[in-house]
Amino acid sequence: MTEPTSTRVSGYRRVLPNGLVIASAEPVHAPQLEALQRVVFPTLADEERFKAPHYLKHMELFPEGQFVGLDGDHVVAATATIRMHFDFEHLNHTFADVIQGGWLTSHEPDGPWLYGADIGVHPDHRGKGLAQALYAARQELVWGLGLKGQVTAGMMSGYGAAKDRMTAEAYYEGLVAGRINDPTLSMQRKVGFEFRALLKDYLQDPVCDNYSVLIVLDAAKDVPGAVRPITTGPSVKEQR
Repeated sequence: MTEPTSTRVSGYRRVLPNGLVIASAEPVHAPQLEALQRVVFPTLADEERFKAPHYLKHMELFPEGQFVGLDGDHVVAATATIRMHFDFEHLNHTFADVIQGGWLTSHEPDGPWLYGADIGVHPDHRGKGLAQALYAARQELVWGLGLKGQVTAGMMSGYGAAKDRMTAEAYYEGLVAGRINDPTLSMQRKVGFEFRALLKDYLQDPVCDNYSVLIVLDAAKDVPGAVRPITTGPSVKEQR
């Protein structure tokens, strides 16, 4: 059983069967969030890592879009999101364009898409359902706000080790075809994300040789653990 969820500011809370918790990020979490970034993204360019003041700004801009994974009082996972208008015909944006120096001031309060700026789980807590639960929390937010879905750029995190054997295009084609298992993108596909395009020079990280993949999770899709809001009315069926 899980506790009831809510998309209210500072009100989201879901207890996983293993006792870990997904909750709204609070200002008290900011220093731990900065420390988590250093652990989860050790090779990412420092200017593209969020720091404590950035997290405080995110909570000010779009509080309902910031989530943490907790083991007791310890932050062991997190995701930062914003709302954006997104043009799928022009895909030449970069992580720097999105994060605006880390402050996420590209947030558009009326944007129809929930853009995932990042998601990370401490290595000691991987395999415990935290990433999927964070995606579920994000999907509940999509439903609660009536958005079109989630869009993000997943790091092609297995490519850095394979770049001497194949091109990024070949790696991406193998990924799409299911011949290649990528540590990040294959998990995101299992959640329900669809691959849309290969993004060159999206961010600065040798782990992925700076490549990412544009991925989309439509609002029509269910995510394990996510609870759709119950709508009542004579012409509307309950969604479970």
